[in-house]
Amino acid sequence: MYSRFLATTGRAWVLTGLLAVASGLAGAATTSTKFEPTTQLQGTPLQLNGAGTRYKVVFKVYDMALYTPKKVGSPEELLALSGPKRLSFVALREIPGTDLGVAFIKGLQANSTKEQMQKNAVSTTRLIEIFSGQPKLAQGDTFAMDFVPGVGTTFYIAGKAQGAPVGDAEFFGMVLKIWVGTSPADFKLKDALLGQDTLAAR
Repeated sequence: MYSRFLATTGRAWVLTGLLAVASGLAGAATTSTKFEPTTQLQGTPLQLNGAGTRYKVVFKVYDMALYTPKKVGSPEELLALSGPKRLSFVALREIPGTDLGVAFIKGLQANSTKEQMQKNAVSTTRLIEIFSGQPKLAQGDTFAMDFVPGVGTTFYIAGKAQGAPVGDAEFFGMVLKIWVGTSPADFKLKDALLGQDTLAAR
């Protein structure tokens, strides 16, 4: 009876996992967070380009939104787009700060050249320090990354700026490629941020 219980329970867990994976693959753009359709950054109107959910295996990690001065549908268009940009995040589970720091550095290394990493070492180190320095982010906590041309990238946690802006347009492009590069953190999330999931559904 006990072995039968284990077999039944095992099948249930497998089914649950498969359903969660299917839900994650099919619904990266269906976020539990209500992101505003428009916002402003340094007086420049921005619109929601796309939003989605970051999954790790079957678990939701965070919801994420990309704001741009105008709609773009490809990484090339996004990286060539001038003007301010914003990345907004909402944690969907408890996330240790070190986990975020490690994820960001891996994402940067996977989508940037060694020369870019060396050139932007100071800004990259600052990004990792900010998030790795947090003991954890709790479910519902927010963080953001704002880029303003000629000023740099400012990192926010719970709406509070974490020091002065760092880097230039090249550095923020490297940050963007963590999610929209050739080796993104999550391919379904990449599509969602660029509005490709919406186009495919038409």
